[in-house]
Amino acid sequence: MAAEAPSSQSPQTACCIAGGGPAGIMLGFLLARAGIEVLVLEKHADFFRDFRGDTIHPSTFELMYELGLLDDLLRVPHQQLLEIAAAVDDFTVTIADLTHLPVHCKFVGLMPQWDFLNFIAEKAKAYPEFHLRMECEVTDLIIENNRVAGVHARTRDGDREFRAALTIGADGRHSTVRAKAGFEVIDLDAPIDVLWMRVSRIPTDPEQTLGRFRAGKLLVTLNRGDYWQCACVIPKGGFAAIQKNGLPAFRRDLETVAPFLQGRTAELKDWNDIKLLSVAVDRLRHWSRSGLLCIGDSAHAMSPIGGVGINLAIQDAVAAANILVPLLSPTASGAPHISPRADSTAASANSHIPVRGLSTVASADASADPQILAHAQSADGSAEADILARAQSADAHLHKVQARREFPTRMTQAVQIFAHKRFITPALATKASLKRLPLPLFLLKHFPILRRIPARIVGLGFRPEHIHTPDTHAHSIAGVRK
Repeated sequence: MAAEAPSSQSPQTACCIAGGGPAGIMLGFLLARAGIEVLVLEKHADFFRDFRGDTIHPSTFELMYELGLLDDLLRVPHQQLLEIAAAVDDFTVTIADLTHLPVHCKFVGLMPQWDFLNFIAEKAKAYPEFHLRMECEVTDLIIENNRVAGVHARTRDGDREFRAALTIGADGRHSTVRAKAGFEVIDLDAPIDVLWMRVSRIPTDPEQTLGRFRAGKLLVTLNRGDYWQCACVIPKGGFAAIQKNGLPAFRRDLETVAPFLQGRTAELKDWNDIKLLSVAVDRLRHWSRSGLLCIGDSAHAMSPIGGVGINLAIQDAVAAANILVPLLSPTASGAPHISPRADSTAASANSHIPVRGLSTVASADASADPQILAHAQSADGSAEADILARAQSADAHLHKVQARREFPTRMTQAVQIFAHKRFITPALATKASLKRLPLPLFLLKHFPILRRIPARIVGLGFRPEHIHTPDTHAHSIAGVRK
């Protein structure tokens, strides 16, 4: 649990977002676009992380269309999947047909996540309210009067604190924010792990991206142009046994499932070329507390089944923006704009960020701006009462985000757990070749109209969001839509 901290002069913003992944960058962009000062803190120096979720689903492309960014995004190199298919022993089955979805992009895009994050970040930087700090790792929360008032962070310049009217936890499945907030995590018990690796691709290889089941092995091969990004699904905790059997045996297993890779699995020189993803499916019982909201993987870790995690995170960000922008907007209240001064260290680092909308009051020390103190210490206490009232209003809005997004989260996780228990776990336990397809796959193979159901679940989700926030710079910032 985070410790209580006294108020101090620190960099201020209306909203501080911990984590520069899909949820954090997208929410930061939408808030800045609506004229709200926002600071995004990302612990790494860049977005380049291999073997992250690389799928952009039709629901996300539709949001880009609504934002006027679709044409620009489609210029970023990517592959397009019109169908999702699986090879089960000697059978090939199309599981989802995306070509009938009522959207502009009837396909799943395969795009490195770092390219997508860089794309959104560059668009966001066109707005003066957007601030992104790299190599800035959130380590703790600032809690005052049982309300989250910002974060402590480790930066290149040393430990710092960043104060905010609202803090967002978007720092992934191993979230520091949710741990420090003391949130209860409901573990839904994922029975699998995933081993990620890459193997070169040659012109004679098949084009199709497939999930391949054979002899108790499951391998997903993603066509990345000049290489295959491979995900080998294994029983939970099974990596140690695989390592004990040795790398040559693991290579042979890969070639058994995907014979076209024969000879190239030798590119896996040692176990360092293979990355373990310990799969978790969980969600928070409560996504928020006073002054704090968690979204994306911080609120609900998803299985890689269906590749829906990045898209649910983006949907969370859109829903949060739709709900919170009316509150955080500079025009949402008649209260005066309060911009506490940063300390000398913050000033030298050029990291002071003024508060807009929901404001916080600086401590009454000798260095504070007299005008700020005059307002903060007004005789009738109106400023303090106003801040308290809006803080309570903010907390009510935070609960609305969970109320909006918990249904699609629960439904998506239910589908994933069903797939784990009814398909993947039995497939991993079955060593003999299948003589006939399981009934669900048989029906999908012989009745193509049924493929629209999984396409809808994977492509759009259970409650697709839409952009309802304004662009306050629509006529003054060139290049955002071009």
